[in-house]
Amino acid sequence: QVQLVESGGGLVQAGGSLRLSCAASGRTFSRSYMGWFRQAPGKEREFVAVISWNGGFTLYSDSVKGRFTISKDNAKNTVYLHMHSLKPEDTGVYYCAGKSSSGEYYQQREYDYWGQGTQVTVSS
Repeated sequence: QVQLVESGGGLVQAGGSLRLSCAASGRTFSRSYMGWFRQAPGKEREFVAVISWNGGFTLYSDSVKGRFTISKDNAKNTVYLHMHSLKPEDTGVYYCAGKSSSGEYYQQREYDYWGQGTQVTVSS
C-alpha cells in the first residue's frame, strides 16, 4: 500500500514562492508517475504537473508552465512542487497523487493513490 503525505502549504503574497513536498511510503514501481493536482473552492480538481519516477518525463498544465517546477528526490522518496510568481488564482488545496501506468496524465481518475492535500493561499 502506497501512502502519500503533502506538506509545505501556507499563506503567501502574490508574486511569492512556496515549495510543496510529497513524501511517499510503501512500494513504488519503475513505471510509476507522481503528479500534483489542485482544487479551488467550488471548482473542479485540476491537473498541475506530473513527473516520471526516473525523472525523464515531466508535464505541466498551461496555467502553471514557466512558473512551477516539479522535481523529485528518489533517495528521500519525495516529490516537490516549486511554485514561483504565485497568483491569487493559484489558491487551493494541492494534492499529491501516484499513478502506476503511463498516459492520461491529466485525468485524476487515472491516479491510484492520493494524499490528503495541503492548503495554498495566495493573497493579492
